Amino acid sequence: MSSTFLDFARVELAPPRYLSMPAAGMDISASGVKIATFKETLHGLELSAFAEEPLPAGTIQGGEIAGRAKLVSVLKGLSKRYGISSANITLPEARGYLFEADVEGNNANAWRVGIERHLDEYVPLPVNEVMYDAVPLAHSGGTTRMVGVGYARRVVEASLASFDEAGISVKSIEGEVFALPRALRPHGDQETILIIDIGKTTTKLLIVSSRLPRFATTLDIGGHALTLAVEKHFGVTEEEAKRVKAEQGLHAGEENHEYLTAMLSTVSVIREEVARRLDYWQTRGTGTPFHEPVTRALLVGGNATVRGLPEYLEASLKIPIEHGDVFTNLASRDKWLPALDYTDLSPTALP
Repeated sequence: MSSTFLDFARVELAPPRYLSMPAAGMDISASGVKIATFKETLHGLELSAFAEEPLPAGTIQGGEIAGRAKLVSVLKGLSKRYGISSANITLPEARGYLFEADVEGNNANAWRVGIERHLDEYVPLPVNEVMYDAVPLAHSGGTTRMVGVGYARRVVEASLASFDEAGISVKSIEGEVFALPRALRPHGDQETILIIDIGKTTTKLLIVSSRLPRFATTLDIGGHALTLAVEKHFGVTEEEAKRVKAEQGLHAGEENHEYLTAMLSTVSVIREEVARRLDYWQTRGTGTPFHEPVTRALLVGGNATVRGLPEYLEASLKIPIEHGDVFTNLASRDKWLPALDYTDLSPTALP
């Protein structure tokens, strides 16, 4: 049976919506809730809806839900507006413990037994208070290198309770550090890369091999600091500052020397922190199994499109830097173009 006919049957003879139970992807951060839904077409997946709803200040603190009633209210609104009854959700990197483990065995059950024997060494919490998952990275002889992430049970249960109260059934939960590289990298990719995700208030750094996270950290500075620098320099509103930042970025003429100085004083902090983490990875793994050097970086996030930022970072990091494509695994651009503005490069980290 030809693949063309199978594609046609999958799309045109698909089960009714109430039977197929399509799920949205939903990501919760300190700044808001992002949602994305998809539809199948003959030429592949297309984005059918995308939205971001801001959360009141203090709803999420340190990666944990501090204002559950406020979060539930926003989730209910999104559910009603976009017809969302079920969702795949992500948990924040800030509350997760990324780990690697070498275990014996050749199947998932044996791997889990090997991990659980030493789980307290990977996640600094009482074992009965941890929820985790892990996947194989590589095999060597009778040993398998596993990459996993653990969360405090209370973090997982608080998220589930919030969605349940909002009337949204959770179909799957995934750590943000696993969802992000899978969205940005094509199937079968083996490259070791650095992902720099510049959000509003934080910058996430993630080193990835074979689409799996190997190192992750969060910096407490993001693109909003650049907006504040523009506000202060020009004495304008936040919205006007965002426009100036988008138009001028790190490119400014002689007459705007003070503006450029203000911008660089902020972005240089991000650059130095990124360089320090990258140098740690590049130098510590010489001769270490399953440890390849980073060959390039992908820049994503709501502030990734600041003009001149890739060139500025590339000059210091000494590796190629390019914008990440969050639609890598969707329909070909020859058949479909996403209905999103160029300045919206937020990875969303949706499973």
